[in-house]
Order: sequence, then C-alpha cells, then structure tokens
Amino acid sequence: MKKSRRSRFARIVFLVTALTHATFALAAAELMRRVGVPHPALAGAMLALALLYVFVRRMRGLFPDRPRSRLALHLIEEPFFVHWCAALGACVPIVVYALGKAIVLVAQGRAPELPTTFAFAAYLLAFALAMWGVFVRRRWVRTHELDIVIPGLPAAFDGYRVAQLSDLHLGGLTPPAWGDAWARLANAAAPDLVAVTGDLVSSGTDFHQDIARVIGSLRAADGVFVSMGNHDYFGDGEPLVTLLRATGAVVLRNEGRNITRNGATLFVAGVDDTWTRRADLVRTLADRDPAVCTLLLAHDPELFPLAARHGVSLVLSGHTHGGQVALPFFPKLLGLGKLAHRFHLGLYRDGDSSLYVHPGLGTTGPPIRVGVAPEIAILTLRAA
Repeated sequence: MKKSRRSRFARIVFLVTALTHATFALAAAELMRRVGVPHPALAGAMLALALLYVFVRRMRGLFPDRPRSRLALHLIEEPFFVHWCAALGACVPIVVYALGKAIVLVAQGRAPELPTTFAFAAYLLAFALAMWGVFVRRRWVRTHELDIVIPGLPAAFDGYRVAQLSDLHLGGLTPPAWGDAWARLANAAAPDLVAVTGDLVSSGTDFHQDIARVIGSLRAADGVFVSMGNHDYFGDGEPLVTLLRATGAVVLRNEGRNITRNGATLFVAGVDDTWTRRADLVRTLADRDPAVCTLLLAHDPELFPLAARHGVSLVLSGHTHGGQVALPFFPKLLGLGKLAHRFHLGLYRDGDSSLYVHPGLGTTGPPIRVGVAPEIAILTLRAA
C-alpha cells in the first residue's frame, strides 16, 4: 500500500513538473533570445527538457533520504528547488495570460503569439520569491509565545510552560545542525515540558542517530515527550523509538503518563500515527482519570474532534506545516494548508477543548517557506 501510494504521488508530481516546465520553456526561450542564442525557442525547450530530466533523477533519490554534503546542498539542491518552485509559481499566470492574449488576438483577426516576454517576467518574479523562501524564510525560526486557557486546569498548573517542536524532518535538505539550534532555542525558554509532535524524519533511517542526539539535548523540568508521525514510519520506525528512549525521552505510542504538582495531576498522552493505522485514541486514554486535565500529543490534527468528544483538554498537533506557502501576515486566512486540512494552523476550540496546530520546523516536498514561519512554540497553560 505504501509503495502504491508513493508511486501514485510520484506520477502526480511528475505530471505537474512537466506542465510547469512547458510554461518555463517560454521563459527560457525569451532568455535565449536576449543572450543571442540561435533558435531561441528550440534552445529554451531543450533547457526545459534537461531540467525536467534532472528532476526525474532527483526524485529517484528521495526515498530513502540520504546524507548530502553542505556543498551539494547549497550549490545544487537548493538552487534547483528555487528553479522548481519558480517554474511552479509562474505556471498559472503564464497560462492565464497566454489564453487571454490568444482570445484577444483571435478576436482582432490576428494570429496568436507565444507570450515569451510575459513568461520571462513572471518566472523572474517567482524566482526572486523562491530565493527568499528557500534560502531565507525556512532558516529564520521564530519563538512564538501563546497563552491557552484550559477550563478546569488546577491552580498548580496555572502558568505551566510547554515548548512544542514539530515536523523537524531532519535529513539531507534539513541538516541536523539546524535541529541543534532549535533545541537551544527551546531550552532557552526554560519550559516545564517539551512536546515533540512527530515527523522527526523525512524518510529512511540514515538520520536516526542525529535525531536522537537533537532530542536528547532538549531540557525541561518534567521531561521530553514525543509522539510519532507518518514520516517516522517512511522506513523502519522502531530503531528510532529505541534510540529516543535511550536518551531519556518519553515516546508515547497510544499511552500516557501522569505529571503531578502540589498534589494536582496533568495527564500527558500521545497517540500513534494515523496514516499507518497505528492510532488508537481509546487505548491512549484508557488509564487516565476522567476528572484530570489531559494534554494529548497527536501528530495528525484530524483527531481533534474525536479527542474533544473524549474530553481532552488540549491537543498539540503538526503535520500540515501550515501549507509552507501562504499569504504573508495572514497564513491562517489564506494558505495552501487550508486547501487540504480542516485544522491547518494555529489555535482552534471545540467546547472546553483546544487544539494547537504547529507550523513545523522543517519542510517536506520542496524545501521552501513563504508566509509560514518555522517556529518554537512556547504555550503557557492558564486556568479559566
């Protein structure tokens, strides 16, 4: 089933890439014309086909994720994805303009023309935006502090600080050294508890040791709690669980733990991955006292309505990355994540239950972020 899903996904990505490179060929033709290359249309088409071939070769190396040198990352991988994202971003404007111009010219009795100049301008604009998203925005991590009111929260836990990290996706495109920096940011906030809500891996097992080192460097008064995400099983997830537990982290797989303060209790639970059908919320909550406030780590936010019906006080999720691309300053209002997920970013409420969807720290798919900042979330629990 995994291979079938991956194969279907690869075909879709290839078709999208082929379409975007068809429109990129128009921009490339204009570039060739400007630099004086003979037969610019042919030269532009050949460049587009060459880059499409590079992409196909690149796709074959995605599973499993392998280490890359810093030189390869900065001089080959990132520049290529800048181009890929620029071609994707310019595709729709080019198609719309080309169709509109063709209609106008035909209505005037004139022959349609290829909009190479417009295509070139659209690609350059998208290229500049992609440069920002690939080389700057995804590296620029913010610390986001937020108070969350929890009805029924004991006074002993009023002001309790939870540092949430999610979707690290450490690997070839997200170096483990970035994870070390994220851990230092989380530790600087001096949290009472650290919650890591899945997708520590991109795919495979090559980075398990590095991930365990990063998680092992996190510090909190009541410990580090981890739930698993779908990417953590894109390969064998069991070695990762073993390594994480060896660092002292509490990996919660359909189970929970009580945390006590001054005679009061907070139940911290974690549900396993939904994509691989390991999630079992009933089993996760089986050992809790229904009168106790519950903090649930659930990588997939789609579990929130069910968790709310079970009286869970606060669900911490990730998975969506906020879409990675959204309208700057208003990512929750308009972003790619909203097209695919009901709960895609930030805080949601359902009666006395709350959900916080973390935008993630790493990336999946193209390594780009525009309008959706990677963050360390510092969530302070407040009694109603």
